[in-house]
Amino acid sequence: MHLNLRISRRKVLFTGAAGALAGLAMPYVARAAGDPIKVGILQPFSGGLEVLGQQGFQGAEMALLEANEAGGVLGGRMFEIVKADDRTDPKTAVERTSELIRRDKVTAIIGPVTSANRDAMLPTIERYKTPLLYATDYEGGVCSRYVTCYSALPAHWVNPLVPYAVENLGKAFYLVGSDYVWPQKMNKAFREEVEKAKAKVVGEEYTPWGAKDYAATLRKIESAGADVVVITIVGADAVTFVKQFAAAGLQSKIKIIFFGFNENYVAGLSEAESNGIVAPSNFIANLDKPEAKAFVQRFHARYGANAVVSNTTDAHYTLTRFFIEGVKKAGADDKEKILAAMVGQSLMSGNGEVDLRASDRHADLNVLIVQVDNGQLKVLKDLGRIVAPSQCG
Repeated sequence: MHLNLRISRRKVLFTGAAGALAGLAMPYVARAAGDPIKVGILQPFSGGLEVLGQQGFQGAEMALLEANEAGGVLGGRMFEIVKADDRTDPKTAVERTSELIRRDKVTAIIGPVTSANRDAMLPTIERYKTPLLYATDYEGGVCSRYVTCYSALPAHWVNPLVPYAVENLGKAFYLVGSDYVWPQKMNKAFREEVEKAKAKVVGEEYTPWGAKDYAATLRKIESAGADVVVITIVGADAVTFVKQFAAAGLQSKIKIIFFGFNENYVAGLSEAESNGIVAPSNFIANLDKPEAKAFVQRFHARYGANAVVSNTTDAHYTLTRFFIEGVKKAGADDKEKILAAMVGQSLMSGNGEVDLRASDRHADLNVLIVQVDNGQLKVLKDLGRIVAPSQCG
């Protein structure tokens, strides 16, 4: 998820998110056959991305807790979680990364959310040769032995969605995003695919963070003759935009594609406002597959029936499991051996089997096209596994 230093890719969706659960229960550590294996979970627990931070934390935590409850690894060694808050700030992320590695002696770090924080952390990660597990959709281009990505790239979401949209939604697209690099790169990819499909982009606009009134933009969208508006506006601004779009009566005339839409946004909109929104995703909570149902059931059993399960949760859970399996395969709490052992294996995610490839340490993901129907995300098309180009090309 790309962020520049000024603006968040996904600013706060809903403030006042519940505080993240505490770290690993001490009885598991006490029974460990040897020193615990420390894992840092570095997420935004403040600074505007608390909702995503909480869900990422819970996904990673659940994987580690399940491993401990199954007897641990390496002859009974337990995982110990060291929780850290990057405050949605690159400088803080670097400080916390150094503390986790040098003071807390973690074997790996899971996080962060934003590309700005990830990029800021990378020199420290590489200097200390510590695995970074990144499980957020982003713009692509990361190529490092020490960064493993369970991330939807434009090739996963944009490329397959455009042909579907041209066939089923319309042939004239208006692109509207927040004014920074992630929407710009997503829209560049979208425009290229639209041109290949012999359709057209009738407008492209970027709005400042914190915009309160989208009336002028909505008039442009309508007057441009758009069949579909493509949203890469972030967080609370996106909620504001969709609310005003619906209030202007445009839903009956113009379809919505919304990149990054998930269960969190559903909760911030009325059924009438969200109805019909189309989005790509790798997982939804009510996916009608055995692996999805089992994952959601276990998650709710641990965190409560009302806990939100999203693509963020599943991505962090599955990537953490790749790490756990890497530890087992490596046979040692050795960073380099674990890095080598993690890749080139397959695991069952909440949406089918996923490969973690060795060429660039990115996952080949299973992709869905989903739509909001009466307040629920439902699958329009299951695209299956999509293999993105190597990010080390």
